[in-house]
Amino acid sequence: MTMPLYLDYGATTPLDPAVAAAMEPWGITGFGNPHSAHLWGYKAKAAVEAARAHVAALLNAPSEAIAFTSGATESNNWALKGLLTAPGQTRRRIVTLATEHSSVLETAHYLAGIGAQLSIVPVRADGLVDLGDLSRALGEDVALVSVMAVNNEIGVAQDLAAIGQLAHSVGAVFHVDAAQGFGKLPIDVEAMGIDLLSLTAHKCHGPKGVGALYRRPFTSITPLLHGGGQEDGRSGTLPTALIVGLGEAARIAAARMAADHAHALALRTALLAALTVPHQVNGSLDRRWPGNLSLSFPGVAVPLIQRLPGLAISAGSACAAVTGRASHVLTALGLSEPQAKASLRLGFGRFTTLAEIDAAAAQINAVVAAHLAEFA
Repeated sequence: MTMPLYLDYGATTPLDPAVAAAMEPWGITGFGNPHSAHLWGYKAKAAVEAARAHVAALLNAPSEAIAFTSGATESNNWALKGLLTAPGQTRRRIVTLATEHSSVLETAHYLAGIGAQLSIVPVRADGLVDLGDLSRALGEDVALVSVMAVNNEIGVAQDLAAIGQLAHSVGAVFHVDAAQGFGKLPIDVEAMGIDLLSLTAHKCHGPKGVGALYRRPFTSITPLLHGGGQEDGRSGTLPTALIVGLGEAARIAAARMAADHAHALALRTALLAALTVPHQVNGSLDRRWPGNLSLSFPGVAVPLIQRLPGLAISAGSACAAVTGRASHVLTALGLSEPQAKASLRLGFGRFTTLAEIDAAAAQINAVVAAHLAEFA
């Protein structure tokens, strides 16, 4: 079976072979429980702590501020629920953006259903929040401001440092969902004033099933899982091999960040140059991770995915694809539901070639041109 060209890095990235090689011993010969008090456990524990240090270094954070989880969805849930239910928490309001990932929005709505208050700030047509709008939504009753670093559907990068200042100006905790930004764009939790940060391995060439939550020291959140007390509130035996994979992915990302960015930008430039059919980019092209390109096509209001079987791409998030609903991110930008469903999200990066980009552009050109001709 011929596989389609993989241009869905926004859904998941290919596992870097170097990451797979780093993980392999810990699934076979290094199987010890990292919490055991003998040499098998000590060796696994040392590997976990080395990985923790790599993750922390990429954020300019202390190692002890990193807690491993199963991924960004879990980390987002822990951050929001943990903060709002923390002992002594008197503030009840969450402020977030209309374009956040469903694991933030759905968690926020859940908390609103049990007594919290929720303010959802709209974004501009370019996908970026107007800082004036955000400032006007804030007040002394706000417990948490939650904003994504890089949007999973349109790739835009919010001004985290400015948002962190606004959050702290009213005494709120600042949470960042960095699932799509970790390992791709520089993130400094100190310089940006980030108090809680969620990340995952599989969006930066690591394995699925592992992520982390950064928690600024003395930021109080309730435990996510009760039990043996591992990870300071996320009990359970740690998966050494997966954590080693996350650590190695972070180490490689630190060394390759500039090169990966330049490669993704070159691919995006080539793709846009090769598209000959009318198209528009959804979201800001300037403040954006270049490996994400969300496109809509004037005159096309029918889903195109089924007409492009040679491409592994999506219309929006992988999560939304399960439900079949129009992207809430694209409709927040002002697109109609048919336009949103007709949009294409292409994700590319470290292992994508220019030849694959050219082939993808040719297929998109052919399908869009045929549709426009059919309804001319």
